[in-house]
Amino acid sequence: MKQKTLFVESEIGRRIKSSRINKKLTLEQLANKTGFTRSYLSRIEKSEKSPPLSTLGIIARVLGITISFLVGEEQQQTCFGIVKKGERPLVTRKGTALDYSYEAVAHTFPNKKMEPFILTLPYKPKKKTMHQHEGEEILFVLNGTMKFLHGYREYIVEEGDCIYFDSGFPHFGESLGRKETKCFMVIYTKPAEEGSLNS
Repeated sequence: MKQKTLFVESEIGRRIKSSRINKKLTLEQLANKTGFTRSYLSRIEKSEKSPPLSTLGIIARVLGITISFLVGEEQQQTCFGIVKKGERPLVTRKGTALDYSYEAVAHTFPNKKMEPFILTLPYKPKKKTMHQHEGEEILFVLNGTMKFLHGYREYIVEEGDCIYFDSGFPHFGESLGRKETKCFMVIYTKPAEEGSLNS
């Protein structure tokens, strides 16, 4: 079965805006709670800016939703989910400054505690952007070799290697060699306390 692109990026901005309005938050309030500027968030909501997963994670946490919801998770209640190989929704960043793509591998399970994706890092990215957000991550290299920066340390992570790290430290990965690197990635972010959302 041919892999389908289930979700268009404009939907991410629409879902963020809808969730923000449902939470009765202004853009200014969302900016204060996430640490991003009002103008940056406005551009995301208008689909003028393509945010990385780490940014989506921070926004989702504040809004009390999941990254998977933002990229099109199904809404039915379930205690089990399966996603066949050819049914993974693809969100591609090619042509943007980030120039990577990721596939949701568990979008059929709503309100999940962990966010798993297949991440493809390009050969020679256009821009190197450090990411930093609350939580923990796992990156398991499926194909290729990756140079990974965590804090001030640099690691070479090869096919079959797995790293588990605190994503509260600045981090960045890029492909080494002459081909893309494909990783299985799991993001865990502790849900925001209801009280902290009102602070």
